Amino acid sequence: MCAQAQWQSPSPGATRTPDGKVIMTGPVPRVNGKPDLSGIWQVEAEPRGPGLYGLGESPNSKYFRDILSDFKAGEEPLTPAGREILRQHSQPGVVGYNLKCLPDGVPHADLLPEPFKIIQTPGEIVMLYEVETIFRQIFTDGRKHPADPSPTWLGYSVGTWDGDTLVVDTMGFNDLSWLDARGHGHSEDMRVEERFHRRDFGHLEVAVTITDPKMFTKPFTINFVEQLLPDTDVFEHICYENEKDAAHLPKPAR
Repeated sequence: MCAQAQWQSPSPGATRTPDGKVIMTGPVPRVNGKPDLSGIWQVEAEPRGPGLYGLGESPNSKYFRDILSDFKAGEEPLTPAGREILRQHSQPGVVGYNLKCLPDGVPHADLLPEPFKIIQTPGEIVMLYEVETIFRQIFTDGRKHPADPSPTWLGYSVGTWDGDTLVVDTMGFNDLSWLDARGHGHSEDMRVEERFHRRDFGHLEVAVTITDPKMFTKPFTINFVEQLLPDTDVFEHICYENEKDAAHLPKPAR
């Protein structure tokens, strides 16, 4: 699952030890008075047993595996529709959309055990995801959401600064992506708020609040940390280029 970035690219502005290693607790870089979130990031993983469901994937975040992992079993804030979607996605033989080389959604793309790149400009922030070689735009030029956005995998995002924290409000999703590897789904009415706070040079604290009354009985928030991958860059990843699953999938009934 994990395809590590392969290009060397020195991290600008990094404080280094005498032997050249980046000091991850160094000062936060700034641009125009605001923290510069630019860099190559990957979510910190929690310790766990070998493999995801016994398949041996890369170490990953508990929220990558289950977006509702903070709740006790049976107490998840799921509506009947949310439970039904999870049941459908959990059936034997069901193949996740990402195994069909389709994109990951929000916030699942930020929870992958794979790197992504943030490029920050005065009026826009761009996220370049190594997986599927896709991009996300966050507009910080003061614009509002469109009145009737075309549903997309990554939605339509606008960002504002709350002190040193970037607050991103995203809507306009399609209902095709899963929120986690377990199979929790969402509707086109989902709204996601992300708060990005770069606490030091090497760590980006993220708080994500998901609101979707059709699938969840209440909004819920997850908190995780993205770690900087210094002196490297993202590399293209074309899933279908080495796709070998389709030949083994069940054939549709005629």
